[in-house]
Amino acid sequence: MNKQEIKAIVKKQGIQYLQFWFTDVLGNLKSFTITPGELDEAIEEGMGFDGSSIQGFARIEESDLIAKPDLSTFQLIPWSYNGRKAARFICDIYKPNGEPYQGDPRYALKKITKQAAQNGYTFFTGPELEYFYFASNKKPLLVDQAGYFDGAPLDLGETVREKPISALQQMGIYVEYSHHEVAQSQHEIDLRYDQGLEMADKVMTYRFVVKEIARQNELYATFMPKPISGINGSGMHCHQSLFKGKQNAFFSKSDPRQLSSTAKNYIAGLLKYAQEITLVLNQWVNSYKRLVPGYEAPVYVSWGQKNRSALVRVPNYKPNKPNACRIELRSPDPAANPYLAFCVMLAAGLKGIKDKEKLAGPIEENIYNMNEEQRGQLKIKSLPGSLYEAITLTEKSSLVKDALGDHIFKKFIANKKIEWDDFRMHVSQYEIDRYLELL
Repeated sequence: MNKQEIKAIVKKQGIQYLQFWFTDVLGNLKSFTITPGELDEAIEEGMGFDGSSIQGFARIEESDLIAKPDLSTFQLIPWSYNGRKAARFICDIYKPNGEPYQGDPRYALKKITKQAAQNGYTFFTGPELEYFYFASNKKPLLVDQAGYFDGAPLDLGETVREKPISALQQMGIYVEYSHHEVAQSQHEIDLRYDQGLEMADKVMTYRFVVKEIARQNELYATFMPKPISGINGSGMHCHQSLFKGKQNAFFSKSDPRQLSSTAKNYIAGLLKYAQEITLVLNQWVNSYKRLVPGYEAPVYVSWGQKNRSALVRVPNYKPNKPNACRIELRSPDPAANPYLAFCVMLAAGLKGIKDKEKLAGPIEENIYNMNEEQRGQLKIKSLPGSLYEAITLTEKSSLVKDALGDHIFKKFIANKKIEWDDFRMHVSQYEIDRYLELL
């Protein structure tokens, strides 16, 4: 829609608030609100704000930034605020001189998708975000006792899922299906695949909608990777493919696994750089409580077709259907910044294609059941085991630095080092329970 069409909708619908959304470096949703009277200026010139107060953005001496709405992201909010209607835009961030701001995660993803386009590719992804409903935001108090694919009456969250699904559909986001996940109180709503930038916008909207509607229903939704020990954590399996025009560049009818050389090079790139990009895909201290053997989260760098213990899986739900051919990266978690996560996974895949990385044979055995010697014989590496280990690997990565840009790379690393220092100086309840009386 153009400006005039948007203004007409705002007037016709009686919209009183216009929210401007953007994300900080860590993927936290930030927003401010304007009134319809400011809409003309906001669309033409953008709205200024203090970037020094946003995590990973500008320093104080260069703090003036401009949020300019992407008109294609205009959507009505499907609920009212004290009876008043609202709409939202997702914004791109600029410097006052009109140049794109290098610290904007959306800009980083735009750059890498443009690089893909220059090579003739369009990047598509379909993430599967898992999350928990709890009765409180202070303690992980379960609200149902259901398990994988259970329905009512066990799945008490089933009716709650209907409301965010309806809201997402009203906001133009196509939902394929939803279901209860493996762990108690754990849920999943799956979105239809889309181009990378559009999907990152949808992920931000998805998380906002799920959390807000849970709040309206006196529940708390969390995308924390591992809120409860001893049960499955929440992942964000990312299905990916590259298209050239209308043709799926990953599909080959003649290959036994129906994978083209492009797909194999892409997978090889993901595997080669998996350890380096993990910090961006799993950016929190808590992320590494999920990446442990035995809970369906990948730990080992390998690929397979039917193997859900592998890092990269090649789904085979619809064989001989070219557009369905894709690969699935299983390590990311839903608390990642989707703009940066999609950016580094695409960068790794494109590097694999550019360098014609050779793909080793698949591993179809359950890697969790292998011992260290067996994994060594198969040359299977492990993902980082802690935030500190991930920081150390990413800090040396030219691939991640080039993909994110110097500004985001430095700010992101600095923030993660602070988080690790805070964590390692914290004395947990586990340590009190285990050591206070014993030592």
